[in-house]
Amino acid sequence: MHVQTSFRSGKEQSKAMYEKAKKVLPGGITANIKYFSPQPIVMKTATGCKITDVDDNSYIDYLLCYGALITGHGHEQIMRATIKHMQNIGTAIFGAPHELEITMAEKLIELYPSIDMVRFTNSGLEATLFAIRLANAYTGKSKIGKFEGHYHGGANNVLVSVNPNQEEAGSELEPTSIAESNGIPVHELKQTIVLPFNDFEATEKLLRKNKDDLAAIILEPIQGGFIPADATFMHQLRALTEELGILLIFDEVKTGFRVHLGGAQSIYHIKPDLTTLGKVLGGGFPIGAVGGRKDIMMYSAPNDASDIFSSGGNSTAKKDVVFHSGTYNGHPVVLAAGLETIRLLEQDGVMNDLVYKTNLLRTKLEELYASYHVPMQTIGMGSIFNIVFTNDPIRNYRDMWKANKDLREAIDIELLELGIYNKPSNRYSLSIAHSMKDINKTIEAHEIAIKNVLLK
Repeated sequence: MHVQTSFRSGKEQSKAMYEKAKKVLPGGITANIKYFSPQPIVMKTATGCKITDVDDNSYIDYLLCYGALITGHGHEQIMRATIKHMQNIGTAIFGAPHELEITMAEKLIELYPSIDMVRFTNSGLEATLFAIRLANAYTGKSKIGKFEGHYHGGANNVLVSVNPNQEEAGSELEPTSIAESNGIPVHELKQTIVLPFNDFEATEKLLRKNKDDLAAIILEPIQGGFIPADATFMHQLRALTEELGILLIFDEVKTGFRVHLGGAQSIYHIKPDLTTLGKVLGGGFPIGAVGGRKDIMMYSAPNDASDIFSSGGNSTAKKDVVFHSGTYNGHPVVLAAGLETIRLLEQDGVMNDLVYKTNLLRTKLEELYASYHVPMQTIGMGSIFNIVFTNDPIRNYRDMWKANKDLREAIDIELLELGIYNKPSNRYSLSIAHSMKDINKTIEAHEIAIKNVLLK
């Protein structure tokens, strides 16, 4: 299949700005995830579910900052809440304890039954790093297990086997640990054991084999935000980790608030030992959080003797505490935005309406592609899903090898020309700002894309 390699027209300013950016930013971007072929589109303004580029092309946005903007761009109540909070406190940040840290922690404890105590970070990556450090300290063991195809941020020990190719991936029963970046030391790669998602028998063998070294298992309960774990697999994994003394960490950075206000764990009725959150929690601002059992979280509690910034402090006492810090942790403006986001989502019918519209879009798209005899399915949960061009069951990363990736990319690039914004091949995220009119326009654009890609 021929995949369009350049935009047809109407993005001249975006191209010029991207070329300018490449002179001062490596690759013209500030995060590798923002790059895609034929080139990333440079944006200028946004409101609701619409985003506009520097050439004044408007799009219906289904990327939504990779799912973070569940209320859409610039929601009036969130904007008002953050500005009002800064005016009330007279500053952007204290660099000291403040009341909203307590308020947000209490809210998370209310929504997530597995959480007894909370620490805030500035990103989902920082949250996973801290959760793993806590697990290492609590168990006294150094290795972690992660599942093939799962993404937990750019840290060395988790940037492993996220998207390995078929030649390198190894056995499906015992996947090979493949570094996803240059610069990851071999000794760190060896600290991560890669597991097969949704295959309990194979996972159990690996966990029993490595139980004396494994501090924790970290996983996305919904891989990539769209491939759900089998309920039986999840409950068996929870029971086995408890038996073997291995902590279970749920990375709910993508799924927290998007599949349920209490995350995927509320749907599966499972209590992980630790949970990491981010994205939606910040209301459009950078945030992360780690919550979990009190006995584990208290390993990070400081005391006078353990302050590493205190000259001449008790070095022995310092070793008894899991160090965790960050100047912007618990930023008051971010927490104000996050709390207002949660208030909006807790209003009667808001989450139900969002999930209804998401499922409606999924159903209509599946019916559309079926009418053109194109093998396609949507996979996901709650307000997030992905489009996969195959009728074969998708239960893990390797099943995605069966999908027609070239067709997906061609359709996505055509959709960009038609005013539907998403990074090619990325999952769809909906917001409370998406209307039925937006959904209908999206379906119409997909039909035009099908005709342009397949019938010309």
